[in-house]
Amino acid sequence: MNGMKTAMLLAALTALFMGLGYLFGGTGGAVIALMVAAGMNLFTFWNADSIVLRLHNAREVDARSAPEFHALVAGLAQRAGLPMPRVYLIDTAAPNAFATGRDPQHAAVAATTGLLDMLTREEVAGVMAHELGHVKNRDTLIMTMVATIAGAISMIANFGLFFGGRGEDRPNPLAALAAVFMAPFAAMIVQMAISRTREFSADRAGAEISGNPRALASALAKIAGPAARLHNPAVMRNPAAAQLYIVPSSVSDLFSTHPATEKRIAALMAMEDQRDIPPAARPRSATAELRRPGRGRSALDPNRR
Repeated sequence: MNGMKTAMLLAALTALFMGLGYLFGGTGGAVIALMVAAGMNLFTFWNADSIVLRLHNAREVDARSAPEFHALVAGLAQRAGLPMPRVYLIDTAAPNAFATGRDPQHAAVAATTGLLDMLTREEVAGVMAHELGHVKNRDTLIMTMVATIAGAISMIANFGLFFGGRGEDRPNPLAALAAVFMAPFAAMIVQMAISRTREFSADRAGAEISGNPRALASALAKIAGPAARLHNPAVMRNPAAAQLYIVPSSVSDLFSTHPATEKRIAALMAMEDQRDIPPAARPRSATAELRRPGRGRSALDPNRR
């Protein structure tokens, strides 16, 4: 159901993009716009992960520099049947995490030091399982495509009014003016709707991978408020980065890239109550395998020896 909804929303976004190109340049304008978008998509496909990680000043860690955190991700990746992703830490107090990469073979997951400070080992495992759920569902590629098309729509809307056609080929001024304001807004709404759909799927996948939906629900409840309040330099530099995170800040349900945290927690707790987890994910929890005394940063501090 979520896959069909995502496909329909992607089709709507593509139709909006092509329609805008046709409005400003006729058939030729639509073809040129499609070629530009294809080039942008190709560049983003190959370079999105490095761009995103540089934006966040993320530092790669391994089994030597962050042994317990790296081992936690490795255990979850193995349970999910995924290749081991590259693992990154971001030095910021804002508690959050994200995944990036064009496919599971080229994936990376990142968490902030604020997240490790605030959560228990089981909760960190739930969050990272959610991010691996995005990798498994190939959401990182889907959202890269969506962001690129949405960006192309805004670009055409901004410049098409002034450069689209000549004489009789120019669009109706009122229609063009409406397109300048409405097309980017419509693209933003569709982009956010797709992102919200993918978050529910990643929550479910994360609960299945970790075998502990309650831990992910607890993590969401703990970090939602601080993540929205605390200063995040990457989001200040590029607001579009907010859609990457497990709990971005938002102004309302309509304009949020994620579903309301309360709805996500309710869905996870329903999984817990109904034991709606595949049998393969139930017997041995990844968090149980990694459990040891300690709380918060004391258990996953990458600098602890």
